[in-house]
Amino acid sequence: MLRRTRRLALISALAVSAVALSACSPAGSPDPESTSVGTPNPDATLQVGLVLEPTNLDIRHTSGAALEQILIDNIYEGLVSRTEDNEIVDRLASEHTVSDDGLTYTFTLNEGVTFHNGAALTAADVVASYEAVRTDSTLQGNADFASVTSITATDDRTVEIVLSAPNQNFLFALTGPAGLVFQKDDTTDLQGAENGTGPFTLASWNKGSAITFTRNDDYWGDAASIAEVEFQYIDDFTAGVNNALDGGVQVLTAVDPNLATQFDGTDFAITTGRTTDKATLAFNNAKAPLDDVRVREALRLAIDHDALVEAVGAGTTLYGPIPELDPGYEDLSDVISYDPEKAKELLKEAGHEELDLTLTIPSFYGTTVPKVLISDFAKVGVTLEVDSVEFPTWLEDVYTNHDYDLSYVLHVEPRDFGNFANPDYYFGYDNAEVQDLYTQALAEIDPDESAKLLAQAARIVSEDHAADWLYNSETLTAVSSVVSGFPTDSINSRINLAGVTVSGE
Repeated sequence: MLRRTRRLALISALAVSAVALSACSPAGSPDPESTSVGTPNPDATLQVGLVLEPTNLDIRHTSGAALEQILIDNIYEGLVSRTEDNEIVDRLASEHTVSDDGLTYTFTLNEGVTFHNGAALTAADVVASYEAVRTDSTLQGNADFASVTSITATDDRTVEIVLSAPNQNFLFALTGPAGLVFQKDDTTDLQGAENGTGPFTLASWNKGSAITFTRNDDYWGDAASIAEVEFQYIDDFTAGVNNALDGGVQVLTAVDPNLATQFDGTDFAITTGRTTDKATLAFNNAKAPLDDVRVREALRLAIDHDALVEAVGAGTTLYGPIPELDPGYEDLSDVISYDPEKAKELLKEAGHEELDLTLTIPSFYGTTVPKVLISDFAKVGVTLEVDSVEFPTWLEDVYTNHDYDLSYVLHVEPRDFGNFANPDYYFGYDNAEVQDLYTQALAEIDPDESAKLLAQAARIVSEDHAADWLYNSETLTAVSSVVSGFPTDSINSRINLAGVTVSGE
């Protein structure tokens, strides 16, 4: 990815701690019958508490989870989408095919799709949307279209995209901002307005407070089961819990694990959702003493990962760079274990019986993880100084200038293993075999074979101790008993609300 585009994506991503689709049933919609608690009220308003408010609504030019979380699948749609467990499914396309050589993608559009202004969707809209992404470096997803050589409407309902080389991640890229379809020649100011094809329309935005969507009764598929949804932005975790308990919201996302017990005995249930969020302890592989694999392994051996997860309160151990929801995941717990004595031996062998290191961490991550690391490292003779900095400082010093020893951030992007195949990334990890395996994985047409190649590369990265993956984050969500079908997994990246119901009083 181009440095500028990648940097913009990282700014928003780090700031935040899918079954075939029938012609009239949107992809990945939760099943309201699975947890029904009463008679759904089609006139109900669902109020959802979120943490990170967008700075504007222009998802074409602005990156970040705050936009994707609420806009994709609700306001805007692409030819394909993805489910909570990151399976790719058709959306505006009724079907798609990929040629045997992996170069030609053919999409057939669903019939009867209209934009919110009433205009009918045609293949020309898709071509215009994707040509803009391909040719305009300021648009989100431009780098994902680097291998696209042509985008053609073969008729009003068929679009053909040709690549110069196979790319296993291309279809997945179309499930994000790069793949959204906008009306050709539309002049809507997307910063504060919209003209999508989704089951909701934008009603209002009270900046600093709430964004409200209303049901699109002319939606081409099954209409949403609620009349309105209000996203309330509450950046204080305690205030969010109080708001929910006072009846201000029926769903509260990103519940602080330390506050979850406050919902005990209430009509709220706590759901635990899987994510692709990787709590990564970055090692500066290009800087001494972290350029010595023995030092990196010693630091990993010194960390009691089970105790750390318990201290954080929500998450699962993760011993490699690929989380469970991404292709190539493998349990790599056999690579590393908690062994302080072996850590001491390795440090002594490397000439560092006593070692001073600095952990540079964005200040919004708090103190829980640093405190655990300070304690664990002290037991093996490593003194850890914590430098808690503002995020722009972290971006400049760590991400851009690579001026750090250790760092800790939550890498939330799915399918981002390519960071370890990029020697210029801030990890400073350079392994030609990993780079070759990653290139092969992208070029491999068979997804299962591609995943095997990724798994091989991920094991090498873990065995090289290129970083430590402290845990795979989980999301806690408080859901009122009147709400059914609210998504559980991957809600940091998107919340598909079309199938959510709210029962009547």
